[in-house]
Amino acid sequence: MNTNGRIPLVDLITPHRELEEELVSVFKTALNAGGFVGGPMVRAFERGFAEFCRVQHCVGVGSGTDALRLALMAAGVQPGDTVVTVPNTFIATTEAISHAGAWWDFVDIDERTYTMDPNKLREYLEQECALDHGTGALVNRRTARRVAAVVPVHLYGQPADMDPILELASRYGLIVIEDACQAHGAEYFFEPEDCWRKVGSMGRAAAFSFYPGKNLGACGEAGAVTTNDTELAQRVRLLADHGQARKYAHEVEGCNGRLDAIQAGILRKKLTYLREWNERRRDVAQRYTELFASLNGDIGLPYEPTWARHVYHLYVIRTQYRDELQAHLTGAGVGTGIHYPIPLHLQEAYRHRGYQPGDFPISERVAKEVLSLPMYPQLAMDQQRQVVQRVADFVSTESPR
Repeated sequence: MNTNGRIPLVDLITPHRELEEELVSVFKTALNAGGFVGGPMVRAFERGFAEFCRVQHCVGVGSGTDALRLALMAAGVQPGDTVVTVPNTFIATTEAISHAGAWWDFVDIDERTYTMDPNKLREYLEQECALDHGTGALVNRRTARRVAAVVPVHLYGQPADMDPILELASRYGLIVIEDACQAHGAEYFFEPEDCWRKVGSMGRAAAFSFYPGKNLGACGEAGAVTTNDTELAQRVRLLADHGQARKYAHEVEGCNGRLDAIQAGILRKKLTYLREWNERRRDVAQRYTELFASLNGDIGLPYEPTWARHVYHLYVIRTQYRDELQAHLTGAGVGTGIHYPIPLHLQEAYRHRGYQPGDFPISERVAKEVLSLPMYPQLAMDQQRQVVQRVADFVSTESPR
């Protein structure tokens, strides 16, 4: 890709050029078959992705937001229920909860992993909720709403700490739906079974996004729900196809949340490369970490716990001088991103909820300090050296002290 010497945050050109022949063949197949919605290409991708995630079922849908919304509904979350998640995520997480008719509450994140802090979840369940003696349901004392589910977000390619989250959910009778939209192929060491589990295989169900920039990205919008629950998978499929079990026989009111055949075919082709691409991302991350070693801790680097296999959808560093560093890198031709600059509880869209600065201090601090550096499988060593050198230049000469 010709970037005139600039290093982009994401490269969506090179992998598509490399796979151009294979991807064009998908379009030709769809044209010749006249099958654009559902059909064999969708079923083939669903089988392949279910196998990749080591689950029994995958249901392709129109987007990651659709996937989370439909998974919540199919799992039994009812209008008015509370779903607990984190404020350090993209707004699609809370949009999906709201669109399912539910109410969301937040707990803060872990300082190192940027994912749900199980201790904060425990505090929320123990201190802000109580069992209703009449129904046996867990109820939030302040809102009197039933707490029905937890949505841990696997962020930047890093799994959330699932063992304690699942233990708490089991203790309180809560549904766990994983938001795995940024973590295709990430793994977690699952202590109850003494083995590594893929994200998307531990909760009742999981939502994946295949937005073009993801580790597994479509050439447009696409998503999927993974689960080992046959009934839930059937329910998602029903809801995503206007509630019809067969044409014009609508058992419930659903929506149009289907995955189209061309995107499914493209994803199926790319899926064969995903393991290799993820390993390349891990190699790129390791090189960054080695190159940054000379900065003696002036820049905070990604943390990978012993129980996680990060797939580095993003390579996120931290500094108190984030905005100045970003301006410096932009001027030096290095692409960067901020994921995410405003925690959800402080977004204008949620002003009506009455949150204040300081309510979730870890998320707020992280939002002011994180910076995403160029990360993609095709990133070359010399490009990484340039990125790190530009950061080092800032630290040594321009960083406010």
